[in-house]
Amino acid sequence: MSDPYASRTPVHEQVVDGFGTVRVLPLDPGADAAVIHRWVREKRAAFWGMTELTEQQVAAVYAHMAALDTHHAHLVVRDGEPVALLQTYEPEADRVSECYDVRPGDIGVHLLLAPAGPGGGQPGWTARLVAVIAAYVLLGLDRRRVVVDPDVRNEKAIARFLGLGFDPGPVVVLPEIDLPDVYLPEKKAQLAFLDRELMFPG
Repeated sequence: MSDPYASRTPVHEQVVDGFGTVRVLPLDPGADAAVIHRWVREKRAAFWGMTELTEQQVAAVYAHMAALDTHHAHLVVRDGEPVALLQTYEPEADRVSECYDVRPGDIGVHLLLAPAGPGGGQPGWTARLVAVIAAYVLLGLDRRRVVVDPDVRNEKAIARFLGLGFDPGPVVVLPEIDLPDVYLPEKKAQLAFLDRELMFPG
């Protein structure tokens, strides 16, 4: 089967024994909108707040993000199959900075995994994928610590991050953002942190 993403230049590529080749590609708002729209409209993605958006609206959201220097979106592909949406951002340029003391070397991450395939979830699958993403974010981008801010009601995501070695931080309330280009409702979030030394000691 041909890889429809083969011609695109990744920001990170890693071969994982027994798992496959994982490539982190800059998101193309037009070309990737259909895949992202299919994911975010599912009930399990409700906490992304995009379940009601059309494919065109999803493309517009990511076109806006592509114009920013502080927020970046990526499509994570494994052996030619899209498996995750990765967003990275500078915490000091985000509303999360109002809720904790940002350290030099911090980077914020939002991660949406693709739905499980026909065979269902596979043990260790998420951990191996997140290890590749952590290698890109912490080593490739030379960052000291990852911060995540899942909605407190998103118990599955919180449990996943803690199970992957994140340390729980405080529960905070992220303020509403109401700007011409972006609207984000107030959000009660569970902060969690992953230090580079924990993931990649030495």
